[in-house]
Amino acid sequence: MSVGIRDVARAAGVSTATVSRALGRGPVSEALRQQVEAAVRATGYRPNLSARRLRSQSTQTIGLIVADIRNPFFTAVSRAVEDAAYAAGMRVILCNTDEDPDREALYLRLMEEERVTGLIFAPTRVTAEAMKAGDLDVPAVLIDRAGPPGAHDSVVLDNVAAAAQLAEHLWAQGYRRIGGLFGATSSTAQERQAGYEGALRRVGAEPLARVAAPNAAAAEAILVEWLAGDDRPDALVLSNGLMLMGAVRAARRLGLAAPGSLGLAGFDNEPWSDLVEPGLTVIEQPVAEIGAQAMALLFDRLKAPDQPVRKVTLSGRLIVRGSSRRA
Repeated sequence: MSVGIRDVARAAGVSTATVSRALGRGPVSEALRQQVEAAVRATGYRPNLSARRLRSQSTQTIGLIVADIRNPFFTAVSRAVEDAAYAAGMRVILCNTDEDPDREALYLRLMEEERVTGLIFAPTRVTAEAMKAGDLDVPAVLIDRAGPPGAHDSVVLDNVAAAAQLAEHLWAQGYRRIGGLFGATSSTAQERQAGYEGALRRVGAEPLARVAAPNAAAAEAILVEWLAGDDRPDALVLSNGLMLMGAVRAARRLGLAAPGSLGLAGFDNEPWSDLVEPGLTVIEQPVAEIGAQAMALLFDRLKAPDQPVRKVTLSGRLIVRGSSRRA
């Protein structure tokens, strides 16, 4: 026998309207909310979310669209977003685009159809460049990749400074042919390439930059060919953790010791980074703070829809390990 809202009201000793306000985060006292929630648990009541959505036009749901959930960076950011949403009594719908603009368009339509309360989105460069203020029917915060200035709230890393720090570190270690491999689909990778190239030009060195799909397999394939050639670099900057993994695999296939034959430095301080001998030099991104800041911006936007667009830029932390050191 199904349990309805009247059963909850009877168990709590309140009206059905009070139950609706308490479950919908409406204006009731905290003591009364707890009283209703206790009645919900006691009766086993499960609200009809579809009916509530049609009545309120609000789902208390956050849409989260990421570029590649296999990338540990997005996994960690997703966890931070989910934690903040849960603490606020909201749910999360997660979609993965695989850096595909067509899938992005599909999932953006899905979020609008689902009437999500707000959206957190890591767009490809193609989609980010096309996004304009007011072109989404839902409040949105962009993470990792910002769109045009003033279009949407965003939380990003200072990618130019972080990549420059990696290149400067390798140069200081004595490497002189410093190559860079960067993702082909995101504005983040473009910014990191710009930071790497700027740092090398400041010391009079010629950048040796290439691009590939931002995953381990693509990075390994291009690096096996590049590192086997006569013009191979003596060190590499990799623009994300998956590409850094591809570089480690390529070096092993070719029998190149890092350091020694090849210096390696990249992004994302993943658990495996210090397990690979002799440990990988990386820029650690504040992933938990990125997710938390994105949710804070989104909540602020929901409270004040007409406030000015804000961009939060965070700094990375250089962690030097053996892969980039020279005796």
